[in-house]
Amino acid sequence: MAQLRILVVDGNTPQLNDAHASLGGKRTADHYISVLKSLNPDVECDSVHPADTSGGSLPLTGELAAYDGIAWTGSALNVYNDEPEVKRQVELAHAAFASGTPIFGSCWGLQVATVAAGGEVRANPLGREIGFARRIRLLGEGGTHPLLAGKDPVFDAICVHLDEVSVEPPGMTVLAGNEVSRIQAAEIRHDNSVCWAVQYHPEYDFNEIATVILRYRERMLADGFFADMAALERFTGDLKALQADPGRKDLSWLYGLNGMVLDAAARNRELANWLDHLVIPAARERGRG
Repeated sequence: MAQLRILVVDGNTPQLNDAHASLGGKRTADHYISVLKSLNPDVECDSVHPADTSGGSLPLTGELAAYDGIAWTGSALNVYNDEPEVKRQVELAHAAFASGTPIFGSCWGLQVATVAAGGEVRANPLGREIGFARRIRLLGEGGTHPLLAGKDPVFDAICVHLDEVSVEPPGMTVLAGNEVSRIQAAEIRHDNSVCWAVQYHPEYDFNEIATVILRYRERMLADGFFADMAALERFTGDLKALQADPGRKDLSWLYGLNGMVLDAAARNRELANWLDHLVIPAARERGRG
């Protein structure tokens, strides 16, 4: 197989990425690229930063068609806000769907793809889902869809999001959901492309979600997720301990975690499935493999 050219769309602003890195995390696109490269040695990645409004044009449809896959990261933005950092990403998503290149969306990526395809996103009336999305169930075609191949019928996943898909766009097939977010995984067929997307973060590890919680620490306390800062720091410390040693039975028992979350290959499976079952076959059909 020839090298796969993947474009990673960083959904976050430079300011957010700087803040995240200052707390010990990785910049969004950098982390995503490292995961993709770990999954397939033939992956070669570029990145684009549409939330950086300081200058630079967005890739056009023809440029996007030169890639074998487009992966959209998470973001702290809200897609229903009328601001340049958002509008540039919806514009880019329109071009991505027109390009015929397979798309993957993590969290924000699902939301941007939904809006670009004609659906709607809102703040979840049940509030923020953070840390672990619990009891995600395969729904309908999700039981046989290749995006979720290898996942348990009911599983947990690392997550952080405030918003949810409220109106499905034409061409969306819902594949999984839970009690907090009705749509946790979906396929969107729109224009010339297919997008596989999830509301959780299959690319995240324990260090990344610990850093997110530290970044949101004031909101976490205000929303009642933790009794005080000491409790928050105990939790994030435990997450970092699991990052160092996923075999810590005391911590996996304490937080009710199994292999779907503890094992990196299981956490990353949706991305691996996208590469294996959508990106590589599409590249071959285009005569690139």
